[in-house]
Amino acid sequence: MPIRSWMFVPGDSERKLAKAPSIGADVIILDLEDAVAPQAKEIARETTRSWLEEQRANPEATEGTQLWVRINPLDSTLWQYDVESVLPGKPDGIMVPKAAGPEQLRRLITVLYEMEPRNGIAPGSTRLLPLVSETPQSANCIADYGRADSEVPRLAGLTWGAEDLSAAIGASRKRDDRGVWTDLFRMVRAQVLLASHAAGVAAIDTLHADFRDEEGLRKVARESYQDGFSGMMAIHPAQVPIINEAFTPSEDELAEARAIVDLFAENPGVGALQLDGRMIDQPHLDQARKLLASVS
Repeated sequence: MPIRSWMFVPGDSERKLAKAPSIGADVIILDLEDAVAPQAKEIARETTRSWLEEQRANPEATEGTQLWVRINPLDSTLWQYDVESVLPGKPDGIMVPKAAGPEQLRRLITVLYEMEPRNGIAPGSTRLLPLVSETPQSANCIADYGRADSEVPRLAGLTWGAEDLSAAIGASRKRDDRGVWTDLFRMVRAQVLLASHAAGVAAIDTLHADFRDEEGLRKVARESYQDGFSGMMAIHPAQVPIINEAFTPSEDELAEARAIVDLFAENPGVGALQLDGRMIDQPHLDQARKLLASVS
């Protein structure tokens, strides 16, 4: 099944962590970065590690849910403390904020290879999801993730955010009067989508900041799915079921995909066929197979 919803939970909030397993998110991201005040970083590390260890001791509580940690940026003095502290809890993956390109990620990968065996983790199993747009420098490196000569081990996907980038460049708006991303943010989003598919990893769309705007989220999430993203970030539990629904293929979509696959199977060697009054060819078949594979 695809990983659709990625839910942030503050790593220092025992109350919110207690509720996290019941949210229904495909991924819970325990946040040690933006959601935690500087003076609370150490407490957040300890709380996060303890919570992860509790879940690993009672796996039925979070069965089917991946548990990730967002560490502090790799250009800070905090990230290594984050990794050393939480790795005993065996997170499924690490989200890397303000990631400045594949070369920077390799510093973290080296540390993980050294530390995983000491914590009973199979080397190479901790996945990475970089946030690739939060500074001008990181946004300028997005295309590098999709280059054949820049393959990044452990890469699970790419995602992006608008808040930090808008602050970094002094932008007073991110969307226009119609609610559409302005040119810069559309460009960043498109690059993330292209680089993810070029690298063969998941493309994860940014969050919908107004958690009270459920109708807006429903529209944005469905459009994101139709654009080719495989999932979306969430900042409130109410957003999770909306995202899950938006990124789940409908029965009509699945039925059409099966019809396309069956039609080509019945007509081997034919390059183009007609289905319900329209022409379909190899790209339609490829897309149908990918859709069916995503739910198998």
